[in-house]
Amino acid sequence: MLTPEKYFSLVPKTINMEIRSELYSTNEFTFAVAVILSAQATDKKVNEVTPALFAAAPTPEKMAALGMDGIKKYISQISFFNNKAKSIYNLAQQLSGLCSDEKWCFPKKYHNRDELMKLPGIGQKTANVVMNVLWGAKTIGVDTHVFRNAHRYGWVGENDNTPEKVEEKLLKIVPKKYHSIVNHVMVLHGRYTCRALSPKCEQCPVAKWCNCADKKI
Repeated sequence: MLTPEKYFSLVPKTINMEIRSELYSTNEFTFAVAVILSAQATDKKVNEVTPALFAAAPTPEKMAALGMDGIKKYISQISFFNNKAKSIYNLAQQLSGLCSDEKWCFPKKYHNRDELMKLPGIGQKTANVVMNVLWGAKTIGVDTHVFRNAHRYGWVGENDNTPEKVEEKLLKIVPKKYHSIVNHVMVLHGRYTCRALSPKCEQCPVAKWCNCADKKI
């Protein structure tokens, strides 16, 4: 049986890249924007549009100055760009005036998840990823890779059918010492090895313990 302890003790050693988010950003504000854009979009696609967007608008003030139509011009290749442009614009408006430096940082009050989730466009998954990546919080952002493979490995049940339920279960069964890397490891492993289609089980360090390896599901 593939246990969380076995998975997180072995898989990180075989990931041939730094265990971190692959989203491009220039400061804390632009990272939050990148995470918003990544919902139902690949990091690769997001990274194709954000360098130009963040060069033009690296701060909330400059992002708000673009207006929704201006933001849309930069992100039109991203899924649901109309809704995302609205969220980003509203977020920029609310955060404007809090920090004038282009090395923009969230005020300390937003290091609390409840406060962070009060901001436009910041749901639970986005808040978890932002807090984990920026401040090292032991939160678990449940994206498509985490959700899929938590079910694939039998760590969660069929009734755990929302990201929130999967997060709650993972926080209970994954040893606390691994909480800060759960999202990064499962995303990278799920993106390049334990893929949704044609998983590369022959390259997986935990395949011999995985019930799904022979079934390729």
